[in-house]
Amino acid sequence: MPETAAADAAGAPEENTLLADECAAESRAWLGTVAEIAAGAAPESALPLLLLSTSQIQLMGARLGAIADIVLEQRFEPDPGPDTEMDPLRAGIAHLFDGLDEYVDLVDPVTSRELAGGSLSGDLAAVAAALTHGLAHHEAGRTTEALWWWQFSYLSDWGDRAAMAVRVLQTLLAHVRLDADDEVVAEAEFEALNT
Repeated sequence: MPETAAADAAGAPEENTLLADECAAESRAWLGTVAEIAAGAAPESALPLLLLSTSQIQLMGARLGAIADIVLEQRFEPDPGPDTEMDPLRAGIAHLFDGLDEYVDLVDPVTSRELAGGSLSGDLAAVAAALTHGLAHHEAGRTTEALWWWQFSYLSDWGDRAAMAVRVLQTLLAHVRLDADDEVVAEAEFEALNT
C-alpha cells in the first residue's frame, strides 16, 4: 500500500507526522517522569505526579483511539530492535508502593464478572514498554509504524493498563487525603468542644 493510502486511512500525511511527533513528545515526557519516580526522585510527590502524568498519557491514547485505524504500508511492522528492559522501572514502582502495589479488578467489566489480580507496577511497566516500542519506530523515521503501534497497543493493552493505573492511583490518593486516624479525629473533636 502506498504511503499516501496508509496516511489517508487516518488523515493527511502531514497531519499524521504532526500527530506522531506530538505522541512521541508526550511518550518521552511520561517515560521520563515515571523513570524518575521509579528511581526514587521525590517520593513524597510520587502519587500525585504519577496520577497526573498517567492521566495525560491516557489522553494521548484516547486521541489515537478516536481516529480512523492507522494502516501499515506492509503486512508486518518492521522490527524496531530489542525491547527495552522494564524490570528496573517495575521494581522501583513496586518498592515505592510496597504493600499497596497489588489490586483486584474485573477481567472485563463489560463481559465478565470474573476477578483478576493486577499490580500498579506491572501496569506502568506495560504502558512504558508499549510507548517505548512506538518511540523506537518514530526515532527510526517510521511515522506510520509508530502511530500504528501506539494505536493498536492502546486498544489492545496499554489503554486498559493506563486506565487501571489511574484508577488505583486515584483511589490511593483519595485514601491518603480523606482517611483520618480515629485518634487524631477524637483529639480534634475534643479540642473543638473544649476551647
